[in-house]
Amino acid sequence: MTLSTLPPSARFKLEMMFHGIRYSAALGKAAEHAFPNYYPYRFQPGEPDPTGTGKASIPYLLTLEDDTLIRIKGNGDSPWVVSGDREAGYRLCKDGEPAVPVPVQFTPLPRWMQAETSDGFPMARTGIELLGDMAVINLAPGCEYFLHKIDGVSMRCAFCAYGAPDERVAHLGQKTGQVSLPEQTYARMQETLRAVLAESDIRHLYLVGGALPDWRQEGRRYLEVARQVQAVNQRRIPVSCGSGALPDDILQELHAEKLVDNVCFNLEVWSEALFAKISPGKHHFVGYDRWIRALEQAVALWGAGHVYSAMVGGIELEPEHGMSGEQAVALALEGAEALCSRGIIPIYSLYWPVGGRDHPDYLDRLHQYFETLNLGCHAIRRKHGLHIWDGFMCHRCAAMQLECDVDRADARS
Repeated sequence: MTLSTLPPSARFKLEMMFHGIRYSAALGKAAEHAFPNYYPYRFQPGEPDPTGTGKASIPYLLTLEDDTLIRIKGNGDSPWVVSGDREAGYRLCKDGEPAVPVPVQFTPLPRWMQAETSDGFPMARTGIELLGDMAVINLAPGCEYFLHKIDGVSMRCAFCAYGAPDERVAHLGQKTGQVSLPEQTYARMQETLRAVLAESDIRHLYLVGGALPDWRQEGRRYLEVARQVQAVNQRRIPVSCGSGALPDDILQELHAEKLVDNVCFNLEVWSEALFAKISPGKHHFVGYDRWIRALEQAVALWGAGHVYSAMVGGIELEPEHGMSGEQAVALALEGAEALCSRGIIPIYSLYWPVGGRDHPDYLDRLHQYFETLNLGCHAIRRKHGLHIWDGFMCHRCAAMQLECDVDRADARS
């Protein structure tokens, strides 16, 4: 069945993506026992601030009654506010609407995040974070594209906030130009991962990190990290490689050693012209055609439906690109068709605007774009007999995407 509208849980999730949640005493109280948000709530001028500091800690993730996972965005202008407490349960209510409040749960703070490794290092700083039932392993978060300029143009991706390797990643031992990480980093990660797997019902392991200008060096780092992860992955939980595009011989090695079960090389946008503007480092150091060939080579190894590419949904609407909403959707769906026809599944994360904020109708156009895009991509996946494998991502971990929510609703109908 082809869906004509988003299912209710996906519609509500999209509403949360755009409007977020306004601060309340209940939200602040929930932060005391919930997995913490990486971005503190920042009070707007004139907004009541019970902390007196201009910011407050809030939870990172919430779950609906049907297990839909949503990343929390704080927004002082939001009509949505949290009420309730831990004992009676939390609810989301909308200003001015008598509708029944939406019951929600906040992802709790796990015990391991408050523990230390055997050498006294905080497990929360060993390079592992949780997204629902997914453990994300990021041992080298600094991206070296931030260190390079070509003809005065930074090679960083236009939407990215990773940053270069600096003092923020010093505790992980990542150093510019070095492939390998210290043995101590791996030992701490392994000890923490054992604790994570013992405490939480983890169904996916996802390897990510900052880019290296030499894609072969980046590939060697991922080989190294994957081997270290698999050494403690006794339950053979599916592992995904979220690197940049990698050379064929590295892919062969990852596959032959059964180190990963899926790969996800993020093309970000469809069309070489946009790719060069939005991801100049990827274009310069790897290249658009070579990126797509790497995805195709991965399909030959892992098979259709086990190769993915994350895309930044809506960045085409930035004014500098001169596209209407219809043109942007048409281009994105052209890319989805081209990728799915090759057995590659694109995954779209919502882009949050920078330049477009000055345009009054921008958010309305972005909302319509993202809804239309997800419905169109669902139809394209069905056309090519593709579905997102549960071992890669599911509705219990996809906090910033809609694909799994849409596919699940279709499967139930």
